Amino acid sequence: MCGRYASTKDPALLAAEFDAVDGTGEEAPGADYNIAPTKHVLAVVERKPAEEDDVERSIRVMRWGLVPHWAKDLSGAAKMINARSESVLEKPAYKQSAMKRRCILPADGWYEWQPGEGRKQPYFITLGDGATLAMAGIWSVWWKDDQPTITCAVLTTDAIGAMTEVHHRMPLLLPQDRWSAWLDPTSQDPSALLASEPSLVDALELRPVSTDVNSVKNNKPSLMERVGLAEDEKPAPTLFELS
Repeated sequence: MCGRYASTKDPALLAAEFDAVDGTGEEAPGADYNIAPTKHVLAVVERKPAEEDDVERSIRVMRWGLVPHWAKDLSGAAKMINARSESVLEKPAYKQSAMKRRCILPADGWYEWQPGEGRKQPYFITLGDGATLAMAGIWSVWWKDDQPTITCAVLTTDAIGAMTEVHHRMPLLLPQDRWSAWLDPTSQDPSALLASEPSLVDALELRPVSTDVNSVKNNKPSLMERVGLAEDEKPAPTLFELS
């Protein structure tokens, strides 16, 4: 699953990285080292502007926690931050978004907690070289009094490789050669794009971090920094070596 993540690059940098335009205006959230459900996040989308032939790829602001257009209110958003890739094309709450409104949620990395004897050890999972992770996402628009709220969810998939030592689920990560196909608003069958890319997962670094990240009130760069583990807290030898 993905219940917390970090996204610290500003919209202009992400626009350059994803070959998009910055469409956030004054709504853009600042660098966030501890994104929690219902916070506002940056997303990459492709849409066809009115009266134009070409689609436009842009960086937009969304609220994390998908709310279907038919929902009575926003109260269920925190429970819909993730959508299972295996069933996203079947579940009524997600199907139309998966077919017509797909996005990429850029992240420096995400947090996951590994169960232990006395406490859960948090890890920050990242590429570690400054590259941005492209998490597959879907979005929806919920209206009230003619005011739209754009919401989104992260797609998750079965964990593979070393990720299985921390949790059985992980975000669906898109390699660069899948970005265009995933964002393409003219394609309504993303089923071929819902598989993990092992080479991308193999490049991930599992970084033990401070339990300060446990509190959503903490939001600082040090949350992503590596900490040392006591011998009895170290992960099993099957987890690739942490340098």
